[in-house]
Amino acid sequence: MEKRTNRPPRPLTERRQFFDSENRPVPNRRPASRDAEGSRFEGDRAEGRRPEGDRPERPRYPHRPAQDRSIDMIFGLRPILEALNAGRTLDKIFLLRGTKNSMTQDITALAKTANIPVSMVPIEKLDGITRKNHQGAVAYVSPIDYMPLDSILAGLYEEGKTPLLLVLDRITDVRNFGSIARNAECMGVHAIVVPSRGAAQVNGDALKTSAGALNLIPVCREPNLKETLTFLRESGVQVVACTEKSDASLEAETVDLTGPLAVLMGSEEDGISPEYLRLADHKLRIPMAGQISSLNVSVASGIMLYEVLRQRLIKK
Repeated sequence: MEKRTNRPPRPLTERRQFFDSENRPVPNRRPASRDAEGSRFEGDRAEGRRPEGDRPERPRYPHRPAQDRSIDMIFGLRPILEALNAGRTLDKIFLLRGTKNSMTQDITALAKTANIPVSMVPIEKLDGITRKNHQGAVAYVSPIDYMPLDSILAGLYEEGKTPLLLVLDRITDVRNFGSIARNAECMGVHAIVVPSRGAAQVNGDALKTSAGALNLIPVCREPNLKETLTFLRESGVQVVACTEKSDASLEAETVDLTGPLAVLMGSEEDGISPEYLRLADHKLRIPMAGQISSLNVSVASGIMLYEVLRQRLIKK
């Protein structure tokens, strides 16, 4: 058997010839040589390539996600506490589970007063949010200011307007939320009501999808939607739920939608919660002729709000 060392050396293969779009040969480039210090020669710069020493280092923690540039964050207990004392609108606060001191207690108390959700999470959750040194506390800064629902409703009545509100039960997709806000602004909705927990985060994606509507229409964040729906009914606002489980169809016009109204829309997964459905004055379903039995919530909200606007325009 012939030994590998006794084999003749393999012939050097010629470089493959490449051609451009006009069938002209492209000259082969030699691999860049290095000097004694390991850096590339000036030929790299002349050919538009970045020298070895100028290449950026790989991130120290490549498994962690990059921070979303459209989301403003605050890190650390004291900066979050100062932001709350300054009245900044925070969307969510995450604190390291098991951390108990005076600052965490103050943050929790101030956040509860401002209806800002606070979650106690493990270190892995915080590391997954950001690569920065969070020191066990991360807060999302909201790009919009939330408005109190009672003040908005009272102001509408004082101005002689007929309130039209949109209540969203656990809409978690930010793009769905942005599309719904765009529909609502176009159809004349006076305010959007969302729960403080289980709702989509208002970030750059939501603002972009809404086409700026979130800068125009007030958003009210309520800690308890059950109490909110009861408050609306006691304030003379009719609550109409959009659900495929209803026997009453939207096109039948069995419900007058021209008075003070709150349209209730459910989550993308399981629709409206049963406890909220029981509080609705009426339940309506959108008629469909296809084989798929449900619509995207942003599309469904647009159809419901159009029917409200249509009835109100006819009444005028």
